[in-house]
Amino acid sequence: MKNILKSLAVLTVATPMLTGCIEETFPTSGVTTEQVAQSSKSLESIVKGMPAYMKNWHTWSSNAFDFGYPAIFIAQNVMTNDMVQPFNGYQHFLYWEQVTVSIDPEYLLSQINWYYLNFQVKAANEVIGMLSDPKTPEQIKCLAEAITYRSATYLDMARTYEFLPNATISPVNSAENDVTGLTVPYVTPDMTSDEISNNPRLPHAEMSKHLLEDLAEAEQLFLSTTDSRSSKVFPDLAVVYGLMARVYMWDENYPEAAKYARKAITTGSGYAPLTRTEWFDKTNGFNNSSFNSWMWAIQYESNDDAVTTGQNSNWASFMVSESAIGYNGQRGCNMMIDAALYASIDNADWRKLSWKAPAGSALSGLEPFISASQANSLMTYTGIKFRPGSGVVDQRTTTFAVAVPLMRIEEMYLIEAEATAQTNPGQGKTLLESFMQTYRYPTYACLATDKDGVVDECFKQKRIEFWGENVIFYDYKRLNKGVTRAYQGSNWPAATQYNVTGRPGWMNWPFVDYESDFNKGVEGYLNPGVGDKFKPATNN
Repeated sequence: MKNILKSLAVLTVATPMLTGCIEETFPTSGVTTEQVAQSSKSLESIVKGMPAYMKNWHTWSSNAFDFGYPAIFIAQNVMTNDMVQPFNGYQHFLYWEQVTVSIDPEYLLSQINWYYLNFQVKAANEVIGMLSDPKTPEQIKCLAEAITYRSATYLDMARTYEFLPNATISPVNSAENDVTGLTVPYVTPDMTSDEISNNPRLPHAEMSKHLLEDLAEAEQLFLSTTDSRSSKVFPDLAVVYGLMARVYMWDENYPEAAKYARKAITTGSGYAPLTRTEWFDKTNGFNNSSFNSWMWAIQYESNDDAVTTGQNSNWASFMVSESAIGYNGQRGCNMMIDAALYASIDNADWRKLSWKAPAGSALSGLEPFISASQANSLMTYTGIKFRPGSGVVDQRTTTFAVAVPLMRIEEMYLIEAEATAQTNPGQGKTLLESFMQTYRYPTYACLATDKDGVVDECFKQKRIEFWGENVIFYDYKRLNKGVTRAYQGSNWPAATQYNVTGRPGWMNWPFVDYESDFNKGVEGYLNPGVGDKFKPATNN
């Protein structure tokens, strides 16, 4: 594959663009804060910039992997033990899957993700800054949405960039500073330029405090307004509780995590786990947020640049295996489940039909493919979970116009089960069995009896349930889980067959060293590089 990376040192454009130095503003049609307060149309336009930015296309480069939040989900998924991208000449996420030096602080890849995520925060801060004194129900709702949106982004950033102990990468960086537990700088609209330009990375506890305070504010705002969200591309009160559950899981404050997961489940009306029929819907399966399981989503529209472009740089191009176009349909870039994880799934679990079964196995031929002829071209273990838009496989503006899940109610059930098991294994086991037997398959039984066993079983069920979504990377990191990719029958490319005990050091993402030129608060406190530090077990 052609090397498409550039060192930051040779970039011709050196504009301040990161946490402490973003000068650009989002489109506001030239309106002032006062005009926004008076114009519902102006406010709506600005607020729409938040979900629009989640799917922003080619933020910093023209590379195929530069398509916003969904691209980061894929990069994180191929860094776990669960989702395999085969190497066939078009493996655009190989840098993360193989953990090459190209993802280190001095390279473009670390800049693309860091740059993108900070602009996603800025999209929310634009709204928050203009609604410092909301008056109408609509303004209160919009402020609540913006605070929630910012909190979700910062939580993902904090969990991604926080340096946690591992067996391979020392927390002492090249400046001889220990960065253990440091997350990211935190920016609000009311910060001065001096504060922004000297804004250090927050320790875990300080970031958690900010997030919980912000989410508590969002909760009160949602409770005080009668205005409802216009679509699931915006968060609501249940999403706030879901994010609180995620924060408390990250904190390992398990009683509070279980409490807020339950609040998310019971808040609002109609949230319910996907049924088998909904999961395998050939027209709307995992491409449509209207199902009651989906709490929050990204929605690609038919006129989005990422959809209409001829470069196939979007979520569905990579994740929808049954399309006749994009990197799947035209290049055979089928995303697969790890063979060992697949083998561990009980044949009675209907979710196992989400992947192409090995020829001759008990489930082969039972998978609900859209087209038998298309199925023949897919590699064994290829995922068919994510369907093309409206089930149409060959029309770009329909096939690629799909929704991407940001939060589903199933996560709350599994958070509740694991969080409870952390302090009361028996009760946690009961909750897990109740969820699985009610919503997945009635013969399920959790055989574990101790805390570690029940927690591991919750982790396994999340690996199956959320394959390809933006969930499991953070559980690997929190639970100190290793990867085993080199084994008899492995379907991982040879160059990625790493066996690592405990959380892999590569899950502490580096961020761009260019940031310290404009934000002196992070100078000397960058994460160490992780690239090229791991050797395939087959080569040892």
